[in-house]
Amino acid sequence: MSGHSKWATIKHKKGALDAKRGRIFTRLIREITMAARGGGDPDGNPRLRTAILAAKAENMPQDNIKRAIQRGTGELPGALYEEITFEGYGPGGVALIVETSTDNRNRTVSEVRPRLGEEWRQPRHRGFGTLPVHQEGADRHPQGKRDEEKLMNLVLENGGDDLNDEGDTWEILTDPAAYHAVLDAIHAAKIETSHAEITMIASTYTKLEGAAANQMIRLIEALEDHDDVQNVYSNFDMDAKQLEEVAG
Repeated sequence: MSGHSKWATIKHKKGALDAKRGRIFTRLIREITMAARGGGDPDGNPRLRTAILAAKAENMPQDNIKRAIQRGTGELPGALYEEITFEGYGPGGVALIVETSTDNRNRTVSEVRPRLGEEWRQPRHRGFGTLPVHQEGADRHPQGKRDEEKLMNLVLENGGDDLNDEGDTWEILTDPAAYHAVLDAIHAAKIETSHAEITMIASTYTKLEGAAANQMIRLIEALEDHDDVQNVYSNFDMDAKQLEEVAG
């Protein structure tokens, strides 16, 4: 499993006890507000539908979601956010992409850009919009190969790209256009997902060990703690055991 998937899984498991839930809500509200600029109907706005599903997964009250949509459509007053994406390198030459939303461009640029070191000078090589969906071990299909084939067929028939057995989880990868069709089909089959998102996954990874691995995790945590940062993507990889220890 890539470093991205390991880190995403660890963050999800920690999330239930995360004291920063208020910050999580703030980021989700910003995403809903920005997505709603493209229309307030989630059925006709895939980005908004994805944002609403993410908010509901964090148990955000429906009133909060409604107000965020209304701010995005202009029905309610609110801050105007600008989206800025930064690219750079972290410890060990690991590539980083940081997505932000801000009402003060100068502040965000001055606080985020210096953390990323040298800016990218070559074309981007990354997987756009792949979707990991994890089914925890206790709920995985009990009958082995036969049920794996059934799950694979379910994924492929609804536009998914691949199904990977990651030990205690299944990882399903799709194109962004097929995200909701696959997710709806999974849920219709009464299979619960422990984590689902549209994200970026790199085509190649850089393995980190020792001090560089520690520095990388601390950098990601520092970036994610910034109020204006929405998402942090990277192509790091490290041993699962070490990642668990570092993420603590």
